[in-house]
Formats: sequence, structure tokens, C-alpha cells
Amino acid sequence: MNESSKRIIGLTGGIATGKSTVSHYLATVCHIRVLDADTYAREAVKKNSPILQTIKERYGSDICWQNGELNRKKLGNLIFNNSREKQWLESQIHPYVRQRFQEEIKQFQGDLIVLDIPLLFESQLTHLVTEIWVVYCSYEQQLQRLMNRNHLSEEEAIARIKSQLPIEEKVKKADIILDNSSTVEKLYQQIDQVMKNK
Repeated sequence: MNESSKRIIGLTGGIATGKSTVSHYLATVCHIRVLDADTYAREAVKKNSPILQTIKERYGSDICWQNGELNRKKLGNLIFNNSREKQWLESQIHPYVRQRFQEEIKQFQGDLIVLDIPLLFESQLTHLVTEIWVVYCSYEQQLQRLMNRNHLSEEEAIARIKSQLPIEEKVKKADIILDNSSTVEKLYQQIDQVMKNK
């Protein structure tokens, strides 16, 4: 099957808006193949990888734990409040993630696949997909969920939300909007409805 006849859903949203819940439902209940950008991003900086080596050269070897693994919290604190460093880090990781997606799409034999990409717009990967789904909730809910989930202070959570494109901007560019401001059951119902109509 050639790439142009594949239906490729780009699933995105803001941090803590419920994207992982949707992605998990599509994979386990709808039995759709889901490729996850976060998995590839973790792969990019795994122990002894060339990208992790470059990161260590920039920030020093104490950016890693004693076992050689990346200290994500430490790196997060460095980049979330510094757009220049964030940009530099993304310029290391995004090309690797893009390449992994392209390889997997090429090899995929089915006609429907989901790319779970939190930074779909920010990392300019929209050209990989045929439609865009955005998972949405209110800013207040997003902030509260993020603080609870990641055990962050309000200030830390706001910095992480602000490091992404505003959710309203993402919603404007969406083909499908999934509203996750109510219950998880309501969210699942919306997914079922969309899948039925397509």
C-alpha cells in the first residue's frame, strides 16, 4: 500500500489535556496501531546514544545519573525556563523522532495509523499526517491535572504549559476536536462517534 492511500491521524493536545488517554483507547479498544513521539524521544537520549553524548557536552556529565541515564528532571528545569536551550535541545531530538516516524509509516501495511505527537505543530510534523485530532480541556483543568499528575508547583506547571503552543491555537488547526473537560466516559463516546463517522 502506498503512503498516499494511508489514513494517518496526528493526535495532539496540550500537556495534561488527556491525549494519552485517547491514544491508549485507540490502541487497546479500537485496535489501531499507535506510534508515540515520546517513545522515540526517549530512545533518542537513551544511555550511550550520540544525542545524549551531545547533551552531556553542552551541560556537563552531571546532567546524567551515576548509572549514565539522563536526569530528565534536571534537564527539564534547565530548558523549561529558557527558550534558547529548549530550542537547542529540540533541534537535537526532533530530527531523530521525524526519521523514526517516517521509517515506521513506510513499513506499516495497514490503512489507518495514529501518530501520537504532543508537539505536532511545534516540531512541524503536520506534513506526516492526513488529519489532525486535538484533545482539549480548559486551562484551569489543564493546570490542575498537570500539578496533580507531575507533583509540580503552580509556577512549574505554568512554565510547562507556556512552553507549548496555546491549546486554542491547536484547536483552530484541528480537523477533529475531542473535548476532555467532562468525564472519561464522555471522552470515549466522542472517540467512538468519530470512528463510526469516518
